[in-house]
Amino acid sequence: MSDTQAIGNRLKRIEGQVRGVQQMVAEDRYCIDILHQIQAIKSALARAEDEILRNHAAHCVAGAIASGDEDEQRQKFSELVDLFAKTKR
Repeated sequence: MSDTQAIGNRLKRIEGQVRGVQQMVAEDRYCIDILHQIQAIKSALARAEDEILRNHAAHCVAGAIASGDEDEQRQKFSELVDLFAKTKR
């Protein structure tokens, strides 16, 4: 299975979890149970984000480094810095 397929499958599971939470809210389920499920979704999203970041570094960033193109290298580095800066907010 390719990385893209694995990430797609992970996102489909997350989508199912979100639908489950929607159902829980519609059924007026216990708030703490809903919050636990939301925490699980956030954790699953973080794992998906980590995998996509890992792939980006392994392919896009590594490709820019291997190309020797300083402008492309700066662009990829700048993208990562901007991404990490957003997570601090």
